[in-house]
Parts: sequence; structure tokens; C-alpha cells
Amino acid sequence: MRNAPVVATLAALVMISPTVFAANKADPARGKQIVEQYCAACHGADGNSVASANPSLAGQHPEYIYKQLVEFKSQARKSPVMNPIAAQMGPDDMRNVAAHFSKQTAKAKGASDKALIEAGRKIYRGGIAAKGVPACMACHSPNGVGIPAQYPRVGGQHAAYTEAQLKAFRSGERANNPVMSQVSAKLSDQEIKAVSEYIQALH
Repeated sequence: MRNAPVVATLAALVMISPTVFAANKADPARGKQIVEQYCAACHGADGNSVASANPSLAGQHPEYIYKQLVEFKSQARKSPVMNPIAAQMGPDDMRNVAAHFSKQTAKAKGASDKALIEAGRKIYRGGIAAKGVPACMACHSPNGVGIPAQYPRVGGQHAAYTEAQLKAFRSGERANNPVMSQVSAKLSDQEIKAVSEYIQALH
């Protein structure tokens, strides 16, 4: 694979240790209670958000959700909504919420702009060799489910949310993942939009 050296280098930077999450300490039932009280309005009680600006978390790897909550709490990841919420959460709350969302079933969304699907498919599956952009599927898998404890599920995510996050990585507004910052820096607005549409259609 042409992008293999790039992928290997990037992969070494973003490994998430499974021991950080401590799955054996998670209580999904308690997580459900927290979600219904604090998270459901934006993300849906079952993790399938209705608003395209809010990420769907159903079926997301618990390690990834836990990591994001930790970084919202420390403000390594900035969000005027999530920073104050995460600030009130302890490690157990984070584990429990992550466990609840991970056990939910993600609903298919389909494509919202079918004209962009083919261009997005080429980027997702093959990267852009001329720009040194690796294939998205190298880390997030061909069907977008990711690799547990290492790379998050992206398949079926709202295109608008994915587009916003890629642009935030590109601008430096979001700086909690050096790999995504590097990749996004090489993508144009149109390429970001296309791959975001393709990702939404994955299921």
C-alpha cells in the first residue's frame, strides 16, 4: 500500500491503551441514568442524536468516549458545552456513560448529498497520494467501525459534525489529536465535505 509508511507513523501516535478505560469498573446501568439526566437532550438517550451538529455516540468504543470526556474535563479539547459538563464528572461517571453509549445500536443515516459520495469514497478508501493523505479506512476500517481501544467509530456519523471536526482539526481549534491535525491540514473544504458525506453513509 502506497501510504503504508505514513499510516504506520500515524498509528504509533494515537494508540489508546485499553487499560485507561478499565472496562471491568464500568456500570452501564448507572451510565444510563446519567445519560438520561444530562446527555440525552443533545446525544439522544440511545446515543443517536437528532441534531446534525451533535455527534451520535451509539456503538462508539467506550475507550474513545472516556478519552474525550477526560480531555473535555482537562480542556485539552475545547467546547463551551462539554467543558463544564465534564468538569463535574469523575472517572467512574465517565466510564459508566461510555459503557452505556457503547452498548447502544447506531442507526443508519444514509447520504444527504449523493453527488459527493464517490469523491468521498475515493478519499476514505484510497487517500490522496499526491498530498500524502492516508486512506481513512486504514485506521477507521472499511465500514467505519474503527478499531476498538485505538481508533473511533466514524461510520454513520452526521456529515455536518464530521465536517466541523475536520475543519477544527485543520485550523487548530481542536488540538487533541496530532494525527487528525496533520491529515486535516492537507484537505480542502471540498475534500472534507466529500469524505464527511461518505462517512455518514457508512453503516
